[in-house]
Amino acid sequence: MEPLAETARWIEEAVLGLALCPFARTPWQAGVVHLARCDAADEDGVAAALDAEIVALMAAPRETRETTLLVCTACLSDFDVFNAFLGVADALVAAHGLEGTLQVASFHPDYRFAGEPPGDLANFSNRSPYPTLHLLREVSVEEAVTAHPDPDAIWRRNVERLRGMSLEALRKLRGGGA
Repeated sequence: MEPLAETARWIEEAVLGLALCPFARTPWQAGVVHLARCDAADEDGVAAALDAEIVALMAAPRETRETTLLVCTACLSDFDVFNAFLGVADALVAAHGLEGTLQVASFHPDYRFAGEPPGDLANFSNRSPYPTLHLLREVSVEEAVTAHPDPDAIWRRNVERLRGMSLEALRKLRGGGA
C-alpha cells in the first residue's frame, strides 16, 4: 500500500477507530488534515521537508489546513535516531518564531514512551506505519482540550484499551510501512 494511503488507513482504523485521539475526528472528517510524503534519505532532507511544511501550514487558513502529518518513508526508521531528530524539529519551529504557536507530535512504528519497555502495548497509541512528524497548531490543541470534559482521562483510557488488545490486532492496525 502507498505510504500516504497506509497512513490514512491507520488514522481511520486506529486513531479514529479506537478513539485514541478524540480531537482528531472533526478535522479529519472536515478534510483539513494534510498528509505530506517525505522520501528524503537523510536527516537534512527530512529537515528541509519539515521546514517547507511548517511554512505551508502557517500560510494556510485553518479552514483549509488545520494540521499536517509529514510521513517519512526513507529515513528515521531507527526509533532512537527519530527520537533524537525531534530536537531538530523543535529547533525548526523555534527558528520560525513559532514556539507557542506550533508543536510537533511524534509517531513511529517502534514508538516507546520513556521508561516503558518496548513490548508494552500502550506504546501503540503512538505507533504508526511510518516515522511521522505531526505539526499541530497550539490554538487548536487548546480549543480541543478546553472542550473535552476530562482530557487527563484520555491517556489512561488509551493505556487500558491498548493493553486489553492482542499484539496481533494492534500490529494489524498499525500497518507494516517502515
